[in-house]
Amino acid sequence: MSEPLPTVEINPSGPVTASVIFLHGLGADGHDLALLAAELDLPGVRFVFPHAPIRPVTINGGYRMRAWYDVSGTDYGTGQDETGIRESEQQLRALIRREVERGVPASRIVLAGFSQGGAIALHTGLRYPDRLGGIIALSSYLPLPETLPAEAHAANKDLPVMMAHGTEDTVIPFALGEASYRKLKSLDYPSTWRSYSMPHTLCAEEIEDIAEWLRGILRL
Repeated sequence: MSEPLPTVEINPSGPVTASVIFLHGLGADGHDLALLAAELDLPGVRFVFPHAPIRPVTINGGYRMRAWYDVSGTDYGTGQDETGIRESEQQLRALIRREVERGVPASRIVLAGFSQGGAIALHTGLRYPDRLGGIIALSSYLPLPETLPAEAHAANKDLPVMMAHGTEDTVIPFALGEASYRKLKSLDYPSTWRSYSMPHTLCAEEIEDIAEWLRGILRL
């Protein structure tokens, strides 16, 4: 078994009672979202921001960058890099196991991500064999949706999911995010949808909503 991915970690001042593993988007790294830990200000929560592997990305002319999987074009619903997606799933699973080994129950671990990172959080969390705390997917979408009904694990059949998207997103289309949310609802996941007047980014109102949602599911 390979070593877990390198990460940026931000620990609470007191005992760790929950963990949020937060995956960055295409071309970024674990530092990209690390300031969120202070902005969310959640007592007892360890934030883990992993660095994706470096790989060539087709849509960017084969340039090597940090990416959770390859992207061949702007139609994210077709031509998906299933191999890369499933490799990243295994790498995220390794990070979950490490948190459990460090004393955080799986039910107190939330998978979160922005853009590509949110896609991997969704893909992995809904298939994970132990009950997790929840999933957050920001400006993202559900990858490989056709395989989910057969691969979804019963342990997480009622896992709470928060999806949020900017109405002016020109990178991951708003309609794709909304369609992914509807897919989850059709499969009876207790999903929450939030939209904001913004492009492919985060906004202050969204961060406040994320904090409130996390406090609710983690009972903070």
